[in-house]
Amino acid sequence: MARFTLPRDLYHGKGSIEELKNLKGKRAFVAVGGSAMKRFGFLDKIVNNLKEAGMEVEVFEGIEPDPSVTTVMRGAEVMKNFEPDWIVAVGGGSPIDAAKAMWAFYEYPEVTFEDLCIPFNFPTLRTKALFCAIPSTSGTATEVTAFSVITDYDKGIKYPLADFNITPDIAIVDSDLAETMPKKLVAHTGMDAMTHAIEAYVSTLHCDYTDGLALHAIKMIRENLINSFNGDMDARAKMHNAQCLAGMAFSNALLGIVHSMAHKTGAAYSGGHIVHGCANAMYLPKVIKFNAKEKSAEVRYAEIAKFLGLEGANDTESTQNLINELLRMNKELEIPTCIKEYEGGIIDEKEFNEKLPKVAELAVGDACTGSNPRAITPAEMEKLLTCCFYDREVDF
Repeated sequence: MARFTLPRDLYHGKGSIEELKNLKGKRAFVAVGGSAMKRFGFLDKIVNNLKEAGMEVEVFEGIEPDPSVTTVMRGAEVMKNFEPDWIVAVGGGSPIDAAKAMWAFYEYPEVTFEDLCIPFNFPTLRTKALFCAIPSTSGTATEVTAFSVITDYDKGIKYPLADFNITPDIAIVDSDLAETMPKKLVAHTGMDAMTHAIEAYVSTLHCDYTDGLALHAIKMIRENLINSFNGDMDARAKMHNAQCLAGMAFSNALLGIVHSMAHKTGAAYSGGHIVHGCANAMYLPKVIKFNAKEKSAEVRYAEIAKFLGLEGANDTESTQNLINELLRMNKELEIPTCIKEYEGGIIDEKEFNEKLPKVAELAVGDACTGSNPRAITPAEMEKLLTCCFYDREVDF
């Protein structure tokens, strides 16, 4: 038996945040990140719509990129005092992910973060509040997923939290919000979405329900991401839908080691964070090469290539054509080929190699590794990460 879970309602299209006027409740807690949503007027629209629905509103601002355990606990305390019956999270993946974790601590103050880190171990939510997610970026799709990623900065580790309980009740996918994204964010979030769709399609847990979503998302992203990056707002709107479709796929089929690696390298180095979407973009071609040594995975990658019109003489050639297409997209999106080139070389080579065994061990133990189509050992993960650092050929 398998399970397929999505939000109960999904409103999409320009102006769909107006649907907030129809929510039924007394108090709404609004979680938001930096100043962009306020600067472009979206935060005011959301608050006013909720007030028009007859609700008292509390705004929790300043959720940082890669939200921390500290921020989550601070937000949960505000929720506890305010007692909302709706949690409305707006912005990129970070504020929505943070609000999901806050939700658990609000409803169950006695739960520990360690409890939540165990996959599919959340307590039953919705005893106090329902959840509405409104994405402003086109990548994470956390508005339709059963996942949240929270960072413990003291340990330098990103923890993916996973449970169907944290799938939002309502998702509002309004492309107006995505029009404000800067180019680099368009590139990184777009390739994050591409990685979601490809990993979902080759996951060991893929099924008929996820395959169609994944393939269509891959096609839409290939057709629209670069145009979106170059300022085409029609393409930007299509990307907002495409990333959501990719999220529906991976929330149910799960992911693979591209994400395991991105999670564990993201906050590991003193030189700076490796932005999640950029990490995925750099690692994806290498991981495809690694996974394709498993014949069943190669067949799946070749199916993607054929769907995109990239079919070769055989599955191996088709898979290589897919890799080449991803590398072409990365180049047009101004994404570096490897960690060593990331942001002009901010990740120190010596530190990378010193931390390599531990990072590799953590990546193998990441929640996303279990559904990867090819098993991997810590020693193989070290080699794969090394290839990603130096842009070396994957031949093992």
